[in-house]
Amino acid sequence: MLVRSKRRWEIPEREATPEHLFLNRRGLLKSAGLVAAGASALSFGAAGSAFADGAMEGIDPADKTLGLYPARRNPAFALDRAVTPEALTSKYNNFYEFGSSKSIYDEAQNLKTRPWEITIDGEVDKTITIGIDDLVAKMPLEERLYRHRCVEAWSMAVPWTGFPLKALVDLAQPKSGTKYLQMQTFQDASMAPGQNQFWYPWPYTEGLTMAEATNELAFMATGVYGKPLLKQFGAPLRLAVPWKYGFKSVKSVTRFTFTNDRPTTFWEALGPDEYGFWANVNPDVPHPRWSQASEEVLGTGNRVPTLLFNGYGEEVAALYKDLQGEKLYM
Repeated sequence: MLVRSKRRWEIPEREATPEHLFLNRRGLLKSAGLVAAGASALSFGAAGSAFADGAMEGIDPADKTLGLYPARRNPAFALDRAVTPEALTSKYNNFYEFGSSKSIYDEAQNLKTRPWEITIDGEVDKTITIGIDDLVAKMPLEERLYRHRCVEAWSMAVPWTGFPLKALVDLAQPKSGTKYLQMQTFQDASMAPGQNQFWYPWPYTEGLTMAEATNELAFMATGVYGKPLLKQFGAPLRLAVPWKYGFKSVKSVTRFTFTNDRPTTFWEALGPDEYGFWANVNPDVPHPRWSQASEEVLGTGNRVPTLLFNGYGEEVAALYKDLQGEKLYM
Protein backbone atom coordinates (compact mmCIF):
# COMPACT_ATOMS: atom_id res chain seq x y z
CA MET A 1 0.00 0.00 0.00
CA LEU A 2 1.34 3.43 -0.96
CA VAL A 3 1.46 5.79 2.01
CA ARG A 4 1.91 9.46 1.16
CA SER A 5 3.36 11.77 3.81
CA LYS A 6 1.67 15.15 3.88
CA ARG A 7 3.99 18.10 3.36
CA ARG A 8 4.01 20.46 6.32
CA TRP A 9 2.86 23.48 4.31
CA GLU A 10 -0.13 21.72 2.80
CA ILE A 11 -3.70 22.60 3.71
CA PRO A 12 -6.72 20.29 3.57
CA GLU A 13 -8.26 20.18 0.11
CA ARG A 14 -11.53 21.48 1.58
CA GLU A 15 -9.75 24.77 2.42
CA ALA A 16 -8.30 25.28 -1.05
CA THR A 17 -9.96 27.31 -3.79
CA PRO A 18 -12.67 25.12 -5.34
CA GLU A 19 -11.50 23.62 -8.62
CA HIS A 20 -14.63 24.72 -10.48
CA LEU A 21 -13.87 28.33 -9.57
CA PHE A 22 -10.20 28.01 -10.44
CA LEU A 23 -10.94 26.52 -13.85
CA ASN A 24 -13.59 29.13 -14.57
CA ARG A 25 -11.43 31.89 -16.02
CA ARG A 26 -14.03 34.60 -15.69
CA GLY A 27 -14.85 33.58 -12.14
CA LEU A 28 -11.20 33.53 -11.16
CA LEU A 29 -10.50 36.95 -12.58
CA LYS A 30 -13.64 38.44 -11.04
CA SER A 31 -12.75 36.98 -7.65
CA ALA A 32 -9.35 38.69 -7.91
CA GLY A 33 -10.98 42.03 -8.58
CA LEU A 34 -9.71 42.20 -12.14
CA VAL A 35 -13.05 42.43 -13.91
CA ALA A 36 -15.88 44.72 -12.87
CA ALA A 37 -19.35 43.22 -12.53
CA GLY A 38 -21.11 43.20 -15.85
CA ALA A 39 -18.00 44.22 -17.78
CA SER A 40 -17.15 42.52 -21.05
CA ALA A 41 -13.38 42.94 -20.91
CA LEU A 42 -12.72 39.26 -21.53
CA SER A 43 -13.00 37.54 -24.85
CA PHE A 44 -11.92 34.20 -26.25
CA GLY A 45 -9.89 34.45 -29.44
CA ALA A 46 -8.89 31.77 -31.88
CA ALA A 47 -6.17 30.60 -29.51
CA GLY A 48 -8.65 30.18 -26.65
CA SER A 49 -7.21 33.08 -24.63
CA ALA A 50 -9.25 34.51 -21.79
CA PHE A 51 -7.65 37.93 -22.22
CA ALA A 52 -8.60 40.57 -24.74
CA ASP A 53 -5.60 41.91 -26.64
CA GLY A 54 -4.06 44.79 -24.76
CA ALA A 55 -6.81 44.72 -22.11
CA MET A 56 -4.58 43.87 -19.15
CA GLU A 57 -1.69 46.15 -18.35
CA GLY A 58 1.58 44.35 -17.80
CA ILE A 59 0.77 41.54 -20.25
CA ASP A 60 2.23 41.67 -23.75
CA PRO A 61 -0.58 41.33 -26.33
CA ALA A 62 1.91 39.52 -28.59
CA ASP A 63 2.20 36.68 -26.05
CA LYS A 64 1.20 33.52 -27.93
CA THR A 65 0.75 31.53 -24.71
CA LEU A 66 -2.28 33.44 -23.42
CA GLY A 67 -4.60 30.50 -24.01
CA LEU A 68 -2.60 28.34 -21.57
CA TYR A 69 -3.72 30.36 -18.54
CA PRO A 70 -4.95 29.73 -15.98
CA ALA A 71 -3.17 26.40 -15.66
CA ARG A 72 -4.39 23.61 -13.43
CA ARG A 73 -3.35 23.96 -9.82
CA ASN A 74 -1.04 21.25 -8.43
CA PRO A 75 -2.58 20.47 -5.01
CA ALA A 76 0.75 19.11 -3.72
CA PHE A 77 2.02 22.70 -3.44
CA ALA A 78 -0.43 24.47 -1.15
CA LEU A 79 0.04 26.86 1.79
CA ASP A 80 -0.84 27.33 5.44
CA ARG A 81 -1.56 31.03 4.88
CA ALA A 82 -3.74 33.08 2.57
CA VAL A 83 -2.48 34.10 -0.87
CA THR A 84 -1.37 37.73 -0.80
CA PRO A 85 -3.67 39.90 -2.95
CA GLU A 86 -2.33 40.79 -6.37
CA ALA A 87 -3.19 44.43 -5.72
CA LEU A 88 -0.37 44.41 -3.15
CA THR A 89 2.22 42.16 -4.74
CA SER A 90 2.00 43.80 -8.16
CA LYS A 91 2.83 47.21 -6.71
CA TYR A 92 5.61 46.16 -4.30
CA ASN A 93 8.48 44.79 -6.33
CA ASN A 94 12.25 44.56 -6.34
CA PHE A 95 13.49 44.92 -9.90
CA TYR A 96 16.79 46.78 -9.81
CA GLU A 97 16.98 46.98 -13.57
CA PHE A 98 14.24 49.59 -13.31
CA GLY A 99 15.19 51.26 -10.03
CA SER A 100 16.05 50.61 -6.40
CA SER A 101 12.69 51.45 -4.81
CA LYS A 102 9.78 49.05 -4.32
CA SER A 103 7.50 51.22 -6.47
CA ILE A 104 8.95 50.46 -9.90
CA TYR A 105 5.62 49.29 -11.29
CA ASP A 106 5.31 52.09 -13.86
CA GLU A 107 8.95 51.93 -14.94
CA ALA A 108 8.77 48.17 -15.42
CA GLN A 109 6.07 48.58 -18.06
CA ASN A 110 8.90 49.61 -20.43
CA LEU A 111 10.08 45.99 -20.41
CA LYS A 112 9.65 44.54 -23.91
CA THR A 113 8.96 40.83 -23.63
CA ARG A 114 8.36 39.97 -27.30
CA PRO A 115 10.38 38.92 -29.15
CA TRP A 116 12.28 37.16 -26.33
CA GLU A 117 14.92 34.54 -26.98
CA ILE A 118 16.54 32.28 -24.42
CA THR A 119 19.97 30.72 -24.85
CA ILE A 120 20.95 27.45 -23.19
CA ASP A 121 24.68 26.86 -23.39
CA GLY A 122 27.85 25.81 -21.57
CA GLU A 123 28.33 22.17 -20.61
CA VAL A 124 25.78 20.86 -23.09
CA ASP A 125 26.22 18.89 -26.27
CA LYS A 126 24.39 21.50 -28.31
CA THR A 127 23.64 25.15 -27.63
CA ILE A 128 19.92 25.88 -27.82
CA THR A 129 18.36 29.22 -28.73
CA ILE A 130 14.59 29.22 -28.37
CA GLY A 131 11.82 31.80 -28.27
CA ILE A 132 9.91 32.09 -25.01
CA ASP A 133 6.59 31.07 -26.57
CA ASP A 134 8.14 27.95 -28.09
CA LEU A 135 9.79 27.08 -24.78
CA VAL A 136 6.56 27.47 -22.80
CA ALA A 137 4.72 25.30 -25.34
CA LYS A 138 7.16 22.45 -24.62
CA MET A 139 6.77 22.64 -20.85
CA PRO A 140 4.22 21.09 -18.43
CA LEU A 141 2.52 24.20 -17.04
CA GLU A 142 0.90 24.11 -13.61
CA GLU A 143 0.11 26.47 -10.77
CA ARG A 144 1.85 26.21 -7.41
CA LEU A 145 1.26 28.22 -4.25
CA TYR A 146 4.61 29.23 -2.76
CA ARG A 147 5.86 31.25 0.16
CA HIS A 148 8.22 34.08 -0.79
CA ARG A 149 10.60 35.33 1.90
CA CYS A 150 12.62 38.48 1.26
CA VAL A 151 15.98 38.95 2.92
CA GLU A 152 14.59 42.30 4.12
CA ALA A 153 12.33 40.31 6.51
CA TRP A 154 8.97 40.59 4.78
CA SER A 155 7.06 37.82 3.08
CA MET A 156 4.12 37.06 0.83
CA ALA A 157 2.32 34.05 -0.64
CA VAL A 158 2.13 33.85 -4.42
CA PRO A 159 0.29 31.63 -6.93
CA TRP A 160 2.96 31.10 -9.58
CA THR A 161 2.26 29.35 -12.87
CA GLY A 162 5.16 27.71 -14.65
CA PHE A 163 7.13 24.50 -14.91
CA PRO A 164 9.71 22.59 -12.87
CA LEU A 165 13.23 23.81 -13.56
CA LYS A 166 14.13 20.14 -13.94
CA ALA A 167 12.09 20.09 -17.16
CA LEU A 168 14.40 22.71 -18.64
CA VAL A 169 17.45 20.78 -17.41
CA ASP A 170 16.10 17.70 -19.15
CA LEU A 171 15.61 19.70 -22.35
CA ALA A 172 19.19 21.00 -22.18
CA GLN A 173 20.76 17.60 -21.46
CA PRO A 174 23.86 18.86 -19.64
CA LYS A 175 26.96 16.74 -19.66
CA SER A 176 27.39 14.20 -16.90
CA GLY A 177 29.05 15.63 -13.82
CA THR A 178 28.12 19.26 -14.52
CA LYS A 179 28.01 21.10 -11.19
CA TYR A 180 26.12 24.38 -11.58
CA LEU A 181 23.42 26.19 -13.51
CA GLN A 182 24.01 29.91 -14.02
CA MET A 183 21.10 32.18 -15.00
CA GLN A 184 21.29 35.73 -16.35
CA THR A 185 18.75 38.41 -17.12
CA PHE A 186 18.67 40.71 -20.13
CA GLN A 187 20.99 43.69 -20.48
CA ASP A 188 19.56 46.73 -22.24
CA ALA A 189 20.11 50.04 -20.47
CA SER A 190 18.02 51.88 -23.06
CA MET A 191 15.01 49.89 -21.86
CA ALA A 192 15.99 49.43 -18.22
CA PRO A 193 17.50 52.66 -16.85
CA GLY A 194 18.69 51.02 -13.65
CA GLN A 195 21.34 49.29 -15.73
CA ASN A 196 22.97 52.67 -16.24
CA GLN A 197 24.08 52.49 -12.59
CA PHE A 198 27.66 51.42 -13.19
CA TRP A 199 28.31 50.26 -9.63
CA TYR A 200 26.00 47.28 -10.09
CA PRO A 201 27.52 44.11 -11.65
CA TRP A 202 25.17 43.78 -14.61
CA PRO A 203 23.71 41.59 -15.96
CA TYR A 204 21.89 40.19 -12.93
CA THR A 205 23.39 36.74 -12.43
CA GLU A 206 22.22 33.90 -10.25
CA GLY A 207 23.18 30.28 -9.80
CA LEU A 208 22.18 26.96 -8.31
CA THR A 209 23.92 23.65 -7.91
CA MET A 210 22.56 20.95 -10.17
CA ALA A 211 21.07 19.24 -7.12
CA GLU A 212 19.19 22.43 -6.27
CA ALA A 213 18.13 23.04 -9.86
CA THR A 214 16.63 19.55 -10.14
CA ASN A 215 14.92 19.59 -6.75
CA GLU A 216 11.13 19.27 -7.05
CA LEU A 217 10.59 22.77 -5.60
CA ALA A 218 12.80 24.68 -8.09
CA PHE A 219 10.33 26.34 -10.45
CA MET A 220 10.44 28.59 -13.50
CA ALA A 221 7.50 30.99 -13.38
CA THR A 222 5.85 32.13 -16.59
CA GLY A 223 2.61 33.32 -15.00
CA VAL A 224 1.04 34.60 -11.79
CA TYR A 225 -2.51 34.91 -10.46
CA GLY A 226 -3.85 32.76 -13.25
CA LYS A 227 -2.45 34.75 -16.17
CA PRO A 228 0.90 35.40 -17.88
CA LEU A 229 3.63 36.89 -15.74
CA LEU A 230 3.31 40.65 -15.36
CA LYS A 231 6.32 42.74 -16.32
CA GLN A 232 7.04 43.94 -12.79
CA PHE A 233 7.25 40.29 -11.61
CA GLY A 234 10.05 39.57 -14.09
CA ALA A 235 8.24 38.61 -17.29
CA PRO A 236 8.40 36.52 -19.29
CA LEU A 237 10.43 34.00 -17.26
CA ARG A 238 11.69 34.10 -13.68
CA LEU A 239 13.02 31.69 -11.11
CA ALA A 240 11.12 30.76 -7.93
CA VAL A 241 13.08 28.86 -5.26
CA PRO A 242 10.90 29.19 -2.17
CA TRP A 243 13.37 27.89 0.41
CA LYS A 244 15.83 30.69 -0.41
CA TYR A 245 15.71 34.45 0.09
CA GLY A 246 13.93 36.24 -2.72
CA PHE A 247 17.02 37.83 -4.26
CA LYS A 248 17.94 34.39 -5.60
CA SER A 249 14.87 34.47 -7.85
CA VAL A 250 16.39 36.03 -10.96
CA LYS A 251 13.89 37.82 -13.20
CA SER A 252 13.48 38.13 -16.98
CA VAL A 253 15.94 35.33 -17.73
CA THR A 254 17.59 35.22 -21.15
CA ARG A 255 20.44 32.74 -20.60
CA PHE A 256 20.95 29.42 -18.82
CA THR A 257 24.59 28.32 -18.71
CA PHE A 258 25.63 24.92 -17.39
CA THR A 259 29.08 25.20 -15.85
CA ASN A 260 31.57 23.55 -13.54
CA ASP A 261 32.58 26.89 -12.03
CA ARG A 262 30.47 28.26 -9.21
CA PRO A 263 28.81 31.44 -10.50
CA THR A 264 29.53 34.71 -8.74
CA THR A 265 26.01 35.98 -8.21
CA PHE A 266 24.79 39.58 -8.44
CA TRP A 267 24.44 40.33 -4.72
CA GLU A 268 27.45 38.21 -3.82
CA ALA A 269 29.58 40.36 -6.12
CA LEU A 270 28.06 43.56 -4.78
CA GLY A 271 28.22 42.80 -1.06
CA PRO A 272 30.01 39.54 -0.19
CA ASP A 273 29.95 40.34 3.54
CA GLU A 274 26.14 40.36 3.50
CA TYR A 275 25.07 38.12 0.62
CA GLY A 276 26.39 34.76 -0.48
CA PHE A 277 25.84 32.07 -3.05
CA TRP A 278 23.52 29.86 -0.98
CA ALA A 279 21.02 32.30 0.60
CA ASN A 280 18.91 29.68 2.38
CA VAL A 281 16.36 31.04 4.87
CA ASN A 282 17.38 30.57 8.50
CA PRO A 283 15.72 32.51 11.36
CA ASP A 284 18.70 31.82 13.65
CA VAL A 285 21.27 33.47 11.38
CA PRO A 286 20.81 37.26 11.32
CA HIS A 287 21.68 39.50 8.44
CA PRO A 288 24.61 41.73 9.48
CA ARG A 289 22.16 44.65 9.84
CA TRP A 290 18.91 43.07 11.07
CA SER A 291 17.34 39.97 12.59
CA GLN A 292 15.85 37.20 10.47
CA ALA A 293 13.89 35.66 13.34
CA SER A 294 10.53 36.94 12.12
CA GLU A 295 8.90 38.45 9.05
CA GLU A 296 6.11 40.89 8.27
CA VAL A 297 3.46 39.31 6.08
CA LEU A 298 2.81 41.81 3.32
CA GLY A 299 -0.52 43.59 3.66
CA THR A 300 -1.40 42.28 7.11
CA GLY A 301 0.78 44.32 9.46
CA ASN A 302 1.46 41.06 11.32
CA ARG A 303 4.84 39.63 12.16
CA VAL A 304 5.19 35.87 12.28
CA PRO A 305 8.13 33.62 13.16
CA THR A 306 10.32 32.75 10.19
CA LEU A 307 10.74 29.03 9.48
CA LEU A 308 14.00 27.28 8.63
CA PHE A 309 14.25 26.93 4.84
CA ASN A 310 11.05 28.99 4.76
CA GLY A 311 9.10 25.91 5.81
CA TYR A 312 10.47 23.64 3.07
CA GLY A 313 13.20 21.92 5.06
CA GLU A 314 11.78 18.44 4.62
CA GLU A 315 12.32 18.73 0.88
CA VAL A 316 15.68 20.54 0.76
CA ALA A 317 17.67 20.15 3.98
CA ALA A 318 19.43 17.03 2.67
CA LEU A 319 20.97 19.13 -0.12
CA TYR A 320 23.25 20.78 2.44
CA LYS A 321 24.20 17.96 4.83
CA ASP A 322 27.83 17.78 3.65
CA LEU A 323 28.41 21.54 3.41
CA GLN A 324 29.10 22.44 7.03
CA GLY A 325 31.98 24.73 6.05
CA GLU A 326 29.85 26.85 3.71
CA LYS A 327 27.97 30.02 4.61
CA LEU A 328 24.61 28.50 3.78
CA TYR A 329 22.40 31.23 5.23
CA MET A 330 23.62 34.47 3.69
